[in-house]
Amino acid sequence: MWRNRVLHATGYAYPSPATASYNEARLTPRSDSRQNVVLNRVETVPATRSYRYIDYWGTAVTAFDLHAPHTELTVTSASVVETDRPDPVTEELSWSDLQQEAVIDRYDEVLRPTDYTPASKRITAVGRRIAKEHEPADAVLAAAAWVRSELDYVKGSTGVHTSGSDALREGKGVCQDFVHLSLMVLRSMGIPARYVSGYHHPDADAVIGETVDGQSHAWIQAWTGSWWDHDPTNDSEINEQYITVGVGRDYADVSPLKGIYHGQGATDLDVVVEITRLA
Repeated sequence: MWRNRVLHATGYAYPSPATASYNEARLTPRSDSRQNVVLNRVETVPATRSYRYIDYWGTAVTAFDLHAPHTELTVTSASVVETDRPDPVTEELSWSDLQQEAVIDRYDEVLRPTDYTPASKRITAVGRRIAKEHEPADAVLAAAAWVRSELDYVKGSTGVHTSGSDALREGKGVCQDFVHLSLMVLRSMGIPARYVSGYHHPDADAVIGETVDGQSHAWIQAWTGSWWDHDPTNDSEINEQYITVGVGRDYADVSPLKGIYHGQGATDLDVVVEITRLA
């Protein structure tokens, strides 16, 4: 088990004073069977009142609004989280099990195409080929392997609005794109699949007490009898280096910060993520 401190700071600069802004932050790690949140606080500068709620997908949301004119806004989330390896998957269904009407109805929302994971004839053909050669659990790994064969990881090559199809056409992307394209393949095969947002400590042999530049990261959850996680970008199982924040259908459900503001021009954005292994 690891104990991690995560600092995630996002700064906005407005070209002219914003007279009102309304925001939602999904920056609070979740407590589940693999990880325990020891503490979390989300603060803003300028200071403002906030309230928290749990969204439809089980993600903690901090909502806040500012009405005094401001040219800058900083949102900082500080967390201490204990992480472990997940429990082993004990139940694996067959393709016929996944095709049961009760399963399709129950997981309809994470089987349907979305704007980020659109339907594609090419992807359907890829999924059909993978399904012929593998049982569902192995098909998840085969789908992720296919995605890695099609995409080169190139930092900054895509944006937050890029879909899985866009990334496939370009042949490159970042973790968000690897996840979206993996979701497209899995859903085309009838495997319920979700987008996971969080953080990843880059060093498996991290020195206790040393702060490093962390990464906002994304990976997948697949349901083949129970939910389990896999990182298609790094071809990795989830371990103590991974800190889960949000789960949803795609990036739109888990974006760290989103909101609207009244003012002129676009904003400048600066993001810093630091992770320290404490134990």
